[in-house]
Amino acid sequence: MKIALFATCLVDTIVPQVARATAVLLERLGHEVVVPPDQSCCGQMHVNTGYRREAVPIVANHVRAFAGAEAVVAPSGSCVASIHHQQAAVARRAGEPALADEAAALAERTYELSQFLVDVLGVTDVGAHYPHRVTYHPTCHSLRMLRVGDRPLRLLRAVRGLDLVELPAADQCCGFGGTFAVKNAETSTAMLTDKMANVLATHAEVCTAGDASCLMHIGGGLSRLRSGTRTVHLAEILASTEDAVHPQQSTRPAVSA
Repeated sequence: MKIALFATCLVDTIVPQVARATAVLLERLGHEVVVPPDQSCCGQMHVNTGYRREAVPIVANHVRAFAGAEAVVAPSGSCVASIHHQQAAVARRAGEPALADEAAALAERTYELSQFLVDVLGVTDVGAHYPHRVTYHPTCHSLRMLRVGDRPLRLLRAVRGLDLVELPAADQCCGFGGTFAVKNAETSTAMLTDKMANVLATHAEVCTAGDASCLMHIGGGLSRLRSGTRTVHLAEILASTEDAVHPQQSTRPAVSA
């Protein structure tokens, strides 16, 4: 299958290794991966902040960039949720019915990574090897909007050498929420504190998730605590093999605040 990779703007800017890991994984499974050069933001940040009219040309660009793609895969539940639940609605509200129809059709061919692996390719064992104690945080958009369910957990359970430990209160938000963390910093920090306490209670070496944004938030907090627990995106774990060098640091800031 020919798969178009939607890297997402945050991954491309902050953690490009997550996009590379996604491509490596899909190619290892026997598929051709292309990266449309004209891709940009999906428009989620604009819509969530109230700039719906300004999001219309961003949606139009996204639709053009991935036009004709057999399948689009992104290592982000948040961005895929926006594509599924916001893009067509924004275009339709702006009086752009043709764009809305194109966006809706593209959304039907767009998948979060774990959904694509399990539902489309029908695999849970991707041949990964990752000898670490790992806990999984189900991010809000993947959990509540995409309803990925236990797909990431099924993939992690099949990873050789991986010791998967349950995260207490896993369904609770980490407090990031995009601009929420900026506009409501104190509330966001309190939520992060609870999430970090639960991560540390597992004694895991690694906290993983399907969204780099949430891992950036959690990883930043853990690094300031000098906890020794790091954050690694699900794609990076699934792309790891026995002869691979496992990342020592992934989606946490390089410099502690």
